[in-house]
Amino acid sequence: IFSTSCFWACRRVKGCSLDVHPTEKALVVQYEVEATILGELGEPMVEERKDCQKMIRLKSLNANTDTASLAQKVVEECHLIHPSKLAEVEQLLFYLQNRKQSSDNQEKKNISPRDFTPYAGVELDEEASIGSIDEYVELLYEDIQEKIRGAALIFQLARNPDNLEELMQHEVVLGALARVLREDWKQSVDLATTIVSVFFCFSSFSQFHSLVTHFKIGALCMNIVEHELKRFELWQDELQKKKDSPDEFPDNQSLRKDHDKSLRKYQSLLAKQEQLLKVSLYLLLNLAEDTRTELKMRNKNIVQMLVKLLERDDQELLLVAVSFLKKLSIFLENKNDMAEAAAVEKLARLLPCDHPELQSATCRLLLNLSFDAALRSQMVQAGLVPRLSSLLADEAQRQLAMCVLYHISMDDRFKPMFAHTDCIPQLMKMMLGGEEQLDVELVSLCINLAANRSNAQVFCEGNGLKLLMRRALKLKDVLVMKMIRNLSQHGGATKNLFLDHVGDLAAQIGEDEAEEFVIECLGTLANLTIPDLDWELVLREYGLVPYLKRRLKPGSAEDDLILEVVILIGTVSMDDSCAAMLAKSGIIPALIDLLNAQQEDDEFVCQILYIFYQMAFHKATRDIIIKDTTPEAPAYFVDLMHDGNAAIRRVCDNTLDIIAEYDEEWAKKIQTAKFCYYNSQWLEMVENRQLDEPFLSGDDGESFSGNRDVLERPDLFYAADGILSGDGSISPSFYADIQSSELGEAGNLSSSLDQFVPSVPVPADRPVSDWSFRPDERFFYSYTANASQ
Repeated sequence: IFSTSCFWACRRVKGCSLDVHPTEKALVVQYEVEATILGELGEPMVEERKDCQKMIRLKSLNANTDTASLAQKVVEECHLIHPSKLAEVEQLLFYLQNRKQSSDNQEKKNISPRDFTPYAGVELDEEASIGSIDEYVELLYEDIQEKIRGAALIFQLARNPDNLEELMQHEVVLGALARVLREDWKQSVDLATTIVSVFFCFSSFSQFHSLVTHFKIGALCMNIVEHELKRFELWQDELQKKKDSPDEFPDNQSLRKDHDKSLRKYQSLLAKQEQLLKVSLYLLLNLAEDTRTELKMRNKNIVQMLVKLLERDDQELLLVAVSFLKKLSIFLENKNDMAEAAAVEKLARLLPCDHPELQSATCRLLLNLSFDAALRSQMVQAGLVPRLSSLLADEAQRQLAMCVLYHISMDDRFKPMFAHTDCIPQLMKMMLGGEEQLDVELVSLCINLAANRSNAQVFCEGNGLKLLMRRALKLKDVLVMKMIRNLSQHGGATKNLFLDHVGDLAAQIGEDEAEEFVIECLGTLANLTIPDLDWELVLREYGLVPYLKRRLKPGSAEDDLILEVVILIGTVSMDDSCAAMLAKSGIIPALIDLLNAQQEDDEFVCQILYIFYQMAFHKATRDIIIKDTTPEAPAYFVDLMHDGNAAIRRVCDNTLDIIAEYDEEWAKKIQTAKFCYYNSQWLEMVENRQLDEPFLSGDDGESFSGNRDVLERPDLFYAADGILSGDGSISPSFYADIQSSELGEAGNLSSSLDQFVPSVPVPADRPVSDWSFRPDERFFYSYTANASQ
């Protein structure tokens, strides 16, 4: 006796929601499937719910698509979407139609599995079915042609990302593919390319990387790339030999035909090899997402392999090689490997090119490498400056090219090379082309280039300087003003062009303007050391003296602004009348107060001392500096005469020479200070021995270090075998030495002192130069072997 039961299954779709795919042009339908098994009487026995997702790809969607018609078609063909959602579908389609693709998505688009186009020979007329996967696996155990056919059918399935999950469940499929690739990849390039393409589809998604790594496909691809590069070298050697044969025997037609046949074969093999290299490198690039995997690739010389590929002509292969190098270049070790392999020289030939993506990838790689000074030098030697300059006209590559050129322009050695290209005219065109805010990269590059004299002349050609000044003053653009400041530091015709703009610059100096802008205007004026410029008229016309005096007060503004004020005062002090006007305004005590406040800052100290140096040249201001300052200004020069900063020492020495020439009292003090400094060790020794050596004290028992002048103590020079005898007369031996060696026929010290005597008469109120000396000036020398002066 048999009893039968009847069961019914009920399936419902609930909760349908719509969204757009984050990267692709597709709609994503989210819904819930509720499955219920009913008993004989219709009662529910088993219930199950499952969240599902369906992707509706819209390949035909573009800027000209009628979204209303397309939305109607989507609702009609997809039964999961209720007709009431038609308006929502149309809105989502409109969003997809106007959504901009990011640069990252564009780069991924080139290597996505659905857009990867297989080469001729892999495509089949038959269409693969996921239900016949077992049959395709069986083909992998047949001969080479059947293996290629089976792998091609599996590749058709793998190109659809929706099939990857199901293919991953069939471990037999992937295991068989990995085994065939490992055993037969050298026998057939077509077979190797097809199987690697299958694993490439998996590598395009991070969740499948562990699967690809499990079958050691990455290591196998490294071996394939290395082997193919060696084969390419052998092909080239063989082809070159056959090419040389017809040249040696031009009448031998058989040799020429043999060469042509070999060339056609070489081109056919090269096309297949480049396809295999391309897909293998794409797979490795995807796996390099993990830095540990990338390190393993570097240990197997992936950088050298990629640099060798830069010599190829296939632009798609070059694109993946350059993209891979760009990713690797962020690590120091990889960057050093690229430098050793001369990657920059091989990259130079790729710019410019007719492949926008390759051009962009090359510029990005060069930008990464340009942070290294040695590689920047290689870029210049490879002729990249004019090549990158030509890319400034291309709006898509402009910013990248500009950034690389900016890095190159940081080195003073390479700045003059820009003057011989069309770079500067293009930069000027971009700067003066509109009223909008300029890119920082653009202005920064111009600031660097303006620091070179040849470039400055190109910038100022025609009305260049006038247009730059107009823009800077109208928009109060600090960066453009900084560029103009660099232009103003060059002498000759360039500096003379600023005579027409002195008033405009002086008008910007005031309390109401922004400090950053005023700093650049002050710096520009300070650079204008032009003899024909009447600084007194400028200071009076624009009332700058009170402003300059106020800004000299410590803490009145930022140190950068105060320093520029000091530098400007140093420039205008070159003019006699201007220096006198500043001195009468009481600016010298203000400078001394600022010197005391900023005595730890060498830049401040040097610039303030330079002002005194300039004022010491003028009779009207020299007396104020020497006599009317409290405390006396020359005392500061004496204290700083032996400062650790060489620039400060040089300014002090020159200024003290001028003061000593026109003031006998200070000349004596300066000579004493110099003597004590140069003979400090000897004087210290004498000081320590004064209690034990009675002759080191004067007749009255006074020590040499008392109130008497050191230079007026002849007993300090007494010695049993020294320069002077005990009674004060010159020893015979010393007199004989001098007479035989250093005294001329007239009995004067000519050879050692002539260099200090001016060759022309010295004016009464101003020395010939900062190193000049008066003929009657005393000189002090030490004739002992150990003393320095």
